[in-house]
Amino acid sequence: MAAPAKPVKQKAWRFGQFAETIAVWYLRVRGYRVLARRFRCRAGEIDIVARRRRLLVFVEVKARRHLAAAADALRPRQAARITRAAEAFVQAHRSLAGLDQRFDVILVVPRRWPVHLVDAWRPEF
Repeated sequence: MAAPAKPVKQKAWRFGQFAETIAVWYLRVRGYRVLARRFRCRAGEIDIVARRRRLLVFVEVKARRHLAAAADALRPRQAARITRAAEAFVQAHRSLAGLDQRFDVILVVPRRWPVHLVDAWRPEF
């Protein structure tokens, strides 16, 4: 994906890309195997798809200048889009269909360790 054209948007885009990289390394250190980054489909986008044993984890990364702003950044509508994208991911990767699923958020703020919100939401089917 190409960076946006405007300088302010470019800076935010680069910060978001950096935050995703930090989140990937954070997950790897904790024993997760990253299966996909920036999975996109018609339903939505998933920042990171990771696996640990029998658990498939869909991770949304939120990068902000302050922790409170990062924590407030995930809206219910976005969670619903991520949930639909997760369904599409599992449909595209049928071998993963039998795994337990979880939706996490990783908050990335400058000069702090990432904050991992495990089981941040549960989809309503």
